[in-house]
Amino acid sequence: MKLRQPFVWPEEQARQLRRAHRLEWATLFFMTTIILVMAFAMGSSQAMRAAWIEDILGLVPAAAFLIARRFERKPPDEHFPFGYYKVIPIAYLVAATTVVILALYLIYDSATALLTRDHPTIGPIEIFGHDIWMGWVMIAALAYSAVPPVILGRMKMPVAEAIHDKVLVADAAMQRADWMTALAGIGGIVGVGFGFWWADAVAALVISLDVLNDGRVHVVQALKDLADEVPMTPKRQAPDPITGDVCRAVEALPFVRRADVALRDEGHPVSGTIYISLAEGAEPASSAAEVSRVAEGAHWRMYDPDVVIVDEKAWWG
Repeated sequence: MKLRQPFVWPEEQARQLRRAHRLEWATLFFMTTIILVMAFAMGSSQAMRAAWIEDILGLVPAAAFLIARRFERKPPDEHFPFGYYKVIPIAYLVAATTVVILALYLIYDSATALLTRDHPTIGPIEIFGHDIWMGWVMIAALAYSAVPPVILGRMKMPVAEAIHDKVLVADAAMQRADWMTALAGIGGIVGVGFGFWWADAVAALVISLDVLNDGRVHVVQALKDLADEVPMTPKRQAPDPITGDVCRAVEALPFVRRADVALRDEGHPVSGTIYISLAEGAEPASSAAEVSRVAEGAHWRMYDPDVVIVDEKAWWG
């Protein structure tokens, strides 16, 4: 059985990949501290509970990235001759689906609290011999829960775009928006403090809907990747320029009359088929090898393309 050669990361992208690893380990550390702080301050607040569960969800993309990378590094073998590169979009789908499932649970929980007119109680707590309203502790915990994720999210986004990692993009986007969760939670706590019993459940519902929207968007994107959608930019704003770059590089070869490509995203690498018609007198085997070499040189993500030589008449037919 002929196995693929392993994908080779260029030096700059490999450096960014190592940085991504460090950022995801930092995420696991800081999110764990946030989860512990939120668990201490949670009390009976629905908003705090929703924010706490969302913080637990914050572990999922980071863990999925690190676990997927352990598999992706493995070279192609007899069981997976094309390599383990698809594990990245699979991890992306698992992370996104987990978010959707838990968001639906949060919506059910918050809506039930509203319909049953559940009145949360936020009483005092004794700290260093002084009675303090527990709401202040909750607000402090929520404020802390917003700071590390927003900073880490801003640090991750340029790295995610540099290595074209959609799991990291989703993680960064969710973390950069964490301040909205904290603000909604604080609003709910303050509302209860002023006697609006429903404010806590409404805040929890707002947080839950935001989590559901995050999950929905990323489930759709993950499914498109697994269905071999054309390569897209990391934020899904447009088709990735790699398609045009590869096609133009191949068409510039003197022995190529016409070229077209059909590419697919395999996580970090991009592969697919390059169709060419040859000029008269060009030798097929050497021409195909040269086309493959030039295509891989056109973009760092291009990896092990198939080259199909098409008769000019069949092409135009």
